[in-house]
Amino acid sequence: MEKVKLEIVGLSYSQTQSGAYALVLAEVGGKRRLPIIIGGFEAQAIAIELEKMVPTRPLTHDLFKSFATSFTIIIKEIIIYKLVEGIFYAKIVCEKDGFSTEIDARTSDAVAIGVRFICPIYTFENIISSAGILLDETDETEEPLNILDFEDELESTEIVEKKSIQDLEDELQAAIDNEDYELASKLRDEINKRTS
Repeated sequence: MEKVKLEIVGLSYSQTQSGAYALVLAEVGGKRRLPIIIGGFEAQAIAIELEKMVPTRPLTHDLFKSFATSFTIIIKEIIIYKLVEGIFYAKIVCEKDGFSTEIDARTSDAVAIGVRFICPIYTFENIISSAGILLDETDETEEPLNILDFEDELESTEIVEKKSIQDLEDELQAAIDNEDYELASKLRDEINKRTS
């Protein structure tokens, strides 16, 4: 399977889920974005490392790095390899003395570890093509829809079910234009549910 390299382009507080954050990964050299909802602890762990902050005591992911470094374990790459019912699965590819091992991990933990080792993050083409959001930079002149109103509507399943796929796709594009990747992710999931 063809691997697609990703980079972190955003980490923002979730407006709809208390204590949750949206981690936005972008296709390197492309226009697709992969939004992933993660917990507050993992978001903090990623942000601290990206901002080069040093906590007074090591976080769990820092401990993992110290442990791996002490035993000369190299973290080669992070791979987001599966998506099932909106949940992403990842693995950490490690190497020691020429032997490679893959360790299953939550995607948020894998990314938090990956940024500490400055290792590449990948996914597969089939995952980013089904779960990714394509940025369309040619529609900048279009008037965006009121996303806040639609977020309230999204809570009501009956209202979402009454919307056509075309309406959902239009609102998905508006969410992308406004860089509201969390809402775009929910809209994408609803569209995928209907078309699969």
